Amino acid sequence: MIELMGLTKCFDDFTAVDGLTLSVQPGEILALLGPNGAGKTTTVRMLAAILRPTAGEARVAGYSVTEQAREVRRRVGVLTEHPGLYLRMRGGQYLDYFGRLMGLNAEERERRARELLARFGMADAWDRRMGTYSKGMRQKIALVRAMLHDPSVLLLDEPTSAMDPHSAKLVRDAVVGLRHHRRAIVLCTHNLPEAEVIADRIAIIRHGCIIALGKPDELKSRLLGAPLMELRLARPIGDPRQNGVVKLVSDLVKVEAHGEGWVRYFTPNPQEVNPRLLGLLATHGVGVVTLSEVGRSLEDVYLRVVEEV
Repeated sequence: MIELMGLTKCFDDFTAVDGLTLSVQPGEILALLGPNGAGKTTTVRMLAAILRPTAGEARVAGYSVTEQAREVRRRVGVLTEHPGLYLRMRGGQYLDYFGRLMGLNAEERERRARELLARFGMADAWDRRMGTYSKGMRQKIALVRAMLHDPSVLLLDEPTSAMDPHSAKLVRDAVVGLRHHRRAIVLCTHNLPEAEVIADRIAIIRHGCIIALGKPDELKSRLLGAPLMELRLARPIGDPRQNGVVKLVSDLVKVEAHGEGWVRYFTPNPQEVNPRLLGLLATHGVGVVTLSEVGRSLEDVYLRVVEEV
């Protein structure tokens, strides 16, 4: 659905995007992460056929962004980080205007606009001037505009910025729902928990280059190492009946840390090690309350990668 092949963009002697090669399949959400100035927005603008690449190529919905730019624009929905809105227009007028530009007939553009506004809790905003909208409402109507013509590709730059938690959840749920309709979605965001929840794959770029690419769990395993497990005990380790617990655990795995009533250890094979460890502790009469993996976030991965490059 989306293919980048050595995609490059230079501005005079500055290279904003440097040879990006990746693909996004139908039904997939790719989160594009990176610090400010990494090249995310420039990449999105090239995919939307707004900027012409300096070198390389990209194909969107089967069309070349350089040779078939008009066809690309007809098939993408774009939400920029700072969408330009005509604030004197009413919501319905604004969406009707863009629906006409996209070639929708009168009945279809009103149906689609009202349906999308209702989905985002803005049904009563149809007749209101957009100058009276809150920041979150403005972001939502810009998203409705991007989705109005039912595009096969969505390019979303910070779609939930300035939204309250409830509105942000509505938008996240809508984006995830669109995946089931066989669309390809590229999401640029600084909201790492959001990216971890909704993205199928993560691409981290810096200085215009991809420095990490994969599924969230794959990146965690590859970049952060083996899972960290935590054992919570029924009694404090200092209790006489708990003597030797740390030694029992360390005989089987490498203990990373321990405290009053808990032990943490790394293991690359928890499916095999954890049952053996629980059996060993039970044999020695050690009560276990919980054994679980210590959560590691996409933020941990992101900071590790960006700080190392």
